[in-house]
Amino acid sequence: MQESPQGTPQQGTPPQMGMKPSRGGAVLTLGILGIVICFILGIIAWVMGSGDLREMKEGKRDRSGEQLTKAGMICGIIGTALGILGVLWWLIAVVIIGVSTPGVFGAGGF
Repeated sequence: MQESPQGTPQQGTPPQMGMKPSRGGAVLTLGILGIVICFILGIIAWVMGSGDLREMKEGKRDRSGEQLTKAGMICGIIGTALGILGVLWWLIAVVIIGVSTPGVFGAGGF
């Protein structure tokens, strides 16, 4: 594997024999989609990213996509947090509307 003067692998170099290829692009895509579309994809990006980074530190996965993997994992964390906040916001709104609307939960509210 070609190394840059700093000793890190260059982008675009093939992984060494026995190393798993980088999935940085996939993790980043899932992380972005987790923010934009569905926070479940953010959870998947978070889990994949943390596992891939662990494998990179252990030398089992190619490090060429490490920055993409980190960015994807961070996007996954943000997407998950926003999704949880959205669900909580929705639950609070349902409870407030239900309590303030007569007849929704019976004769007198709860």
